Amino acid sequence: MPDTDTKLRGPAIWALVITGAAGFMAALDNLVVTTALPVIRADLGGKLEDLEWTVNAYTLTFAVLLMFGAALGDRFGRRRLFIAGMVVFTGASAAAALSPGINELIAARAVQGVGAAVMMPLSLTLLTVAVPAARRGMALGIYGALSGLAVASGPLIGGSLTEHISWQWIFWLNVPIGLALIPLARLRLAESTAPKAKLDVPGTLLISGGLFGIVYGLVNANAHGWTSRPVLAALILGVVLVGAFIRYGFAAANPVLPMRLFRDRGFFGINMASLLMFVGMFGSIFLLSQFLQGVVGYSPTEAGLRMLPWTGMPMIVAPISGILSDRIGSRPVVAAGLALQAIGLGWFAMILSTDVSYAAQLPALIISGIGMGLYFAPASNALMSTVAPADQGKAAGANSALREVGGALGVAVLASVFSARGGYETGQSFTDGTVPALWIGAAVVAVAAALALLLPGRDKEKARATAGRATSGADAPALQKAAV
Repeated sequence: MPDTDTKLRGPAIWALVITGAAGFMAALDNLVVTTALPVIRADLGGKLEDLEWTVNAYTLTFAVLLMFGAALGDRFGRRRLFIAGMVVFTGASAAAALSPGINELIAARAVQGVGAAVMMPLSLTLLTVAVPAARRGMALGIYGALSGLAVASGPLIGGSLTEHISWQWIFWLNVPIGLALIPLARLRLAESTAPKAKLDVPGTLLISGGLFGIVYGLVNANAHGWTSRPVLAALILGVVLVGAFIRYGFAAANPVLPMRLFRDRGFFGINMASLLMFVGMFGSIFLLSQFLQGVVGYSPTEAGLRMLPWTGMPMIVAPISGILSDRIGSRPVVAAGLALQAIGLGWFAMILSTDVSYAAQLPALIISGIGMGLYFAPASNALMSTVAPADQGKAAGANSALREVGGALGVAVLASVFSARGGYETGQSFTDGTVPALWIGAAVVAVAAALALLLPGRDKEKARATAGRATSGADAPALQKAAV
């Protein structure tokens, strides 16, 4: 008789607590630093490009090593590598808190990203293995809600800790949690492996070097000049290495990212839309969190609170978007969400001034938040509808990595536009730089909305979803391992 009990018990509860807390920390560190940037700049010094790297050092290493981290766990033991990732993440958090200068902080953030890239995908795999199939949907829903809460509360938590204690506590917060989770993971999580898993070292090196070169060139272009040797060399080398990675992905027997998946126009559309959406969102939050403090005059906590209609709205809208996508398909919901996000950024660009009121900002925040909420839940379903069940694990990992890459590129690109048109000298110069950057962000997300129209229609999506459900429950770890 099938197990219809929907309660989580024993090992499953421990797995949810441990992996949920780990996933929360890794997701939190994407945006927690944004509202602390003005204080970090005042305390440690540094230029605009240094502030960019405090965000990008984490997101970039996280992105390029995420799928490799999952493969390491499959090969050498998921619990073992999860604990190793937690040790690295916790140690790097302490190093970030103790950083005496901006360069040391950037280095610690990069190491944090390495730990998160191993810890995050394996946390989901370990949870999936620990929870019986009849209860897996509930457990994964709670895990997803915790990750969403981390993204929503990141600016507020970062702002509150910065204002009431110090910016270092953004990172100290991770240390006691990590120290508690490491022994719990050893005692309460079961070990599992996939011994035949292949490690794609050449592919990982190609994409890591390529993305680093491109982001390095974009971040340093305005400081050193677009035609300077270091910038040109970094951009050219980055593009060449990314091109080599794409070619390798078509030719290799078991690449970290099979390029054949992009031959499906729906897979291409949702992944490019996800990348561009994160370009617009991360780049805009990077600038607006500083604008609210440096120009409007809010404290870090006030800035975090005032961004909640944007960052927190997905917690309310996401369940509704899931119902809508079931009824009318994911394509119109995802496209509408991205369109609203673009409208919200455009609204910000139109009303931004040195004396703008919060009442004038509120519609843009709400519209952008609704747009994000409409995008997130259906995007995952839409992604899975574009690939065969056997490819869903790699598809989820690719999408997660592209989102993180989009965040890193967004900060680099929009900050480059900002520094070309404005600066930190006065409130007016900061506004002058932020407005064109937001217009670029709005245009990029509008293109993402158009790309979302490449997704399969409702009937085709349902047919593929039915085929996916026909896959046995034993395959669930492979299908879920990279879906973060």
